[in-house]
Order: sequence, then structure tokens, then C-alpha cells
Amino acid sequence: MRILLFLATNLAVILIAGASFTILGLDSFLYSQGLAINLPGMLLFCGVFGIGGSLVSLFISKWMAKRATGTQIIEQARTADEQWLLDTVAELSQQAGIKMPEVGIFPSQQSNAFATGWNKNDALVAVSIGLLQRFSRDEIKAVMAHEIGHVANGDMVTLAMIQGVVNTFVMFFARILGHLIDRVVFKNEEGHGIGFYVGWFISEIILGILASTIVAWFSRRREYRADEMGAKLASSGAMISALQRLKAEQDQPSQMPDQLVAFGISSGLKQGLMNLLASHPPLDDRIDALRHG
Repeated sequence: MRILLFLATNLAVILIAGASFTILGLDSFLYSQGLAINLPGMLLFCGVFGIGGSLVSLFISKWMAKRATGTQIIEQARTADEQWLLDTVAELSQQAGIKMPEVGIFPSQQSNAFATGWNKNDALVAVSIGLLQRFSRDEIKAVMAHEIGHVANGDMVTLAMIQGVVNTFVMFFARILGHLIDRVVFKNEEGHGIGFYVGWFISEIILGILASTIVAWFSRRREYRADEMGAKLASSGAMISALQRLKAEQDQPSQMPDQLVAFGISSGLKQGLMNLLASHPPLDDRIDALRHG
């Protein structure tokens, strides 16, 4: 159902945007600049690649995560700690009303964990060796509850939906700007000149950075919801304690692959304007939200 909603929402956005461009006269303006562009057709083309890319990433997210992090799935517990971890995730999953995800451990001394998967009943949650070694069992349970929260809330699909829309419009407007620069600045009247490719490339970088701030804002909102779920499934005190322990280690750079940072429990410390691109809110803000929530 979430995948169907994903496709329906993105298609609706594309159709509405295409109609709006025609109503607002954008196509007429571009034609007056010597650009005979089929805007709805270009938007649909960009949508196929932008949304399609997000869907592909979503469907192979578990496969990518396992290989990118070296996560070893616990098929059968070999130690008492692994059995406790399996039992804890099973308990949390039942409380959250989802099918138990695959459970894994990845070889990193940084304290972190992540969740991924294309739907809430076919997910993966994994925790680092470092977190297992340094956190108490109550804190580990809270961290896993946070990750189960991401799964139960459908955050993987939601973020993919947002990323698909963003990708579509970045590609679309980068091409329009490339055409304008080619015609207006470089005075090229036929085909695609060097101005188109230079303008397209630079525009896609700039628009991509701006678009990333939108995706990051949504990602930060999701973290508060996952923290709330962690407090509900484990306990507020354990969730706060886990975040405080993460805060003590937050000066360490993130060792998570870029595509998984948004679904980790922590993304490391960022300063100044980099906060706009942060996938996670400051830990102090997350702790305050739990204390006053």
C-alpha cells in the first residue's frame, strides 16, 4: 500500500506541476527565449528517472546495507548476547505490530545502529559491535526500539518518496537552466552547445545541494518520532540515557555509508550551515524533546 501511495503521490505531483507550468505560461516564456521545450514531456522524463532511481534504491536497500557495512545476519544465536538481542527485537516488533525484521551486527567500534528495508514487514535492523560493548542492555533495547520505530513508521518509504520528488525537480530545472544558459549566454541557436552541458552540470550541483536541505529537514523530523517510539517501547529513561551516551561520543566522525546515515541512531556532530544538511537533530534537542514531551 505504501509503494502504491508512493507512485500515486509522485505521479500526482508531476501532473499538477506540468499543468501549472502551462497555466502560468512558463512554456510560452521559454518559447520566447528560443526554447521550444515540451515541459510536461520533460517533466515526465525526469520523473521516470528521479522516481525510478529512488524505487530501485529502496528495493535493494537491505542488500546494499549488508554489503556496505559488512553486517552479519544472526541466523542462529551463537552466544547469550546474540540470543538476548534476537529476543529483544522480537519483543519490540510484536509491540510495534510488525513482522520481526532480520537482525544483524556490523563491525564498527563507533556506537551506531540502523534500520532499512522496502517495507515494514521485510526490514533489517543492525547494531554495531561498539554499541553492544559499551551500552547497557536497557540502552541497547532503547536503541533497537528507536530503529523499530523507523520501520513501523514506514520511514524508509516516506524518505524515498520525498527523495523521488526532489530528484525529479532537480533534474527538470537543471535542464531548463542549461537550455537558457546555452541560448541566452552562449547564443547557441541549434541543438545542445557547450553552454547547455556546463549550465546543466553546475545547476544540478547547486539545486542538488538546496534540495538536500529539504530532504534533511524531513529526516530530522523522523528522528523525533523514532525517539518517541523508542521511549514508548522501551522506556523514556532508557532512551534518554542512550542518547546521552551517544552525545559523549558524538565528536567521532560517522562511519556509516551515506545512504544509511539517515537511518542510523546518530550521524555525528555538525556545525554552522552544515546543520541544514544534517540527517539528525542535535542530541541535546532530542533529549529535551523526550524530557518535555
